[in-house]
Amino acid sequence: MTGKAPGAPELHHDVVIIGAGAAGIAIAQGLRQRNARLDIALIDPASEHYYQPGWTLVGGGVFDADQTRRSMAEVLPEGVAHYPCPAAGIDPARCLVRLEDARTLGYRALVVVPGLELHWDAIDGLAGTLGEYGVTSNYRFDLAPYTWSLVQQLRQGRALFTQPAMPIKCAGAPQKAMYLACDHWRRRGVLAGINVSFHNAGGALFGVPAYIPALMEQVERYGIGLEFHQQLMAVDGPSQQAHFLIHDADGGQREHVESFDMLHVVPPQRAPALIRDSLLANDAGWLDLHPNTLQHLRYPAVFGAGDVSATPNAKTAAAVRVQAPIVADNVVAYLQGESLSARYQGYGACPLTVSRGRVVLAEFGYGGELMPTLPDWLNDGQRATALAWQLKAHVMPVIYWQMMLKGREWMVP
Repeated sequence: MTGKAPGAPELHHDVVIIGAGAAGIAIAQGLRQRNARLDIALIDPASEHYYQPGWTLVGGGVFDADQTRRSMAEVLPEGVAHYPCPAAGIDPARCLVRLEDARTLGYRALVVVPGLELHWDAIDGLAGTLGEYGVTSNYRFDLAPYTWSLVQQLRQGRALFTQPAMPIKCAGAPQKAMYLACDHWRRRGVLAGINVSFHNAGGALFGVPAYIPALMEQVERYGIGLEFHQQLMAVDGPSQQAHFLIHDADGGQREHVESFDMLHVVPPQRAPALIRDSLLANDAGWLDLHPNTLQHLRYPAVFGAGDVSATPNAKTAAAVRVQAPIVADNVVAYLQGESLSARYQGYGACPLTVSRGRVVLAEFGYGGELMPTLPDWLNDGQRATALAWQLKAHVMPVIYWQMMLKGREWMVP
């Protein structure tokens, strides 16, 4: 009598990739290029793929929202199996992934790149009021156009922009929304009548001190009020009131209420439950990876990249662009029984859009080490430049769609 052994997977692949975002597709393409014989599978239920860095420009009236999305079928690599079903569980000890439809996939190597979860419900009243009453967020595809609509309509009143506790993806995005709004209001001649404030749960304008002077120039130029150690706790949409928890220097806490005409919210963020409730998570719930090899610290058949990682790099598409070839190299080396190349140094980039036409291109690695990819004479990353704007608005989308998602590993430091 023959049949499947008890507990054996129903299907098996050399490499299973959870997540078909930027990291998943770039890594799949990289694996195919390195070894065309590999049997690779991608797990992702999404029907559309988004260029999320473009949403800030949608909210600033530069891009149309449809420029930032394509059907998943357009970007999936050829020759890769696709399971359009959520992953429901991971058993790293048995090298198994369980799908939501109860099928199980076995693997020789697993790449975990599901991104992170926007925790809208962590702010009381927020989820039910988004898209109404002046409450918006560029962190959602359908809301970025509403941001631009609000910016165009507002001529006087109060505009609040918030940033939650780290980590979040694209730590500069909360400020980008604010600077682009202020630039529009300045050009329209109405900025003087709008009280703009930035409410940051942290204690600094940006995590890498070298870039703070350039950003402070913009804060002063636009007359923005900076409020640190203020965590958005609740939103009352109909009353247009935002409730903040203020952490005082003496360790005390108090609640403060601000009225608004426009409120741009960045929600707290966390790893998906698939990871944070699994054996793969660290104590904070993020994927526990070696910071250089991007291999799991306890399960050597598991690798990861992107926003779900516990590695202390910026959670940006630029980081993924550099991580993807490293993961592809190291997965192939692992499958061949070779030593891994420990070469990721934490590179990430954050093009801080301070106006329509100028960007501070922040590029840095682990520990805040500056890692510029262009010479200073071409682009001084510690000040706002027109060249960096051209990169952000015109070059980077092409790099994303035509290079990164197609496995063309150019411009990788």
